[in-house]
Amino acid sequence: MRLTLYTDYSLRVLLYLGVKGNDRLSTIQEIADSYHISKNHLMKVTYDLGQLGLIETIRGRGGGIRLNLQPEEINIGQVVRHTEEDFHLVECFDEENNLCKLSPACKLKFALNEALNAYLQVLDQYSLADFLMSKDEMFRLLGIEQY
Repeated sequence: MRLTLYTDYSLRVLLYLGVKGNDRLSTIQEIADSYHISKNHLMKVTYDLGQLGLIETIRGRGGGIRLNLQPEEINIGQVVRHTEEDFHLVECFDEENNLCKLSPACKLKFALNEALNAYLQVLDQYSLADFLMSKDEMFRLLGIEQY
């Protein structure tokens, strides 16, 4: 299973904001610079995270973004479900575009579906807070000043 860059960037934004804390605002440019990724990519990610209610966006001079929920309230499995386009591991998972001749008799799709469900169940066991345990090191690695 491979996550899209969109999901990867979504998780990175949440981690960054979680490290920084709810009392400090961040900018998209700051996050892009920290991870060495495109600001344009992050603009859509942050917009969608705001639509999901995971982050708060504050417009205007002195604005920025921050977590809208406590890290304990952000379930990683749910974030992945919301940010992935689909979970079509193989062609037959997409019933509308399935051209595989073996589909009616194939049992492989059931095993793959079981594996996908197990994957998501593992992610459901974690919140963002579970990945913020090494904050001092994360501050250093992300180049965030500690106050």
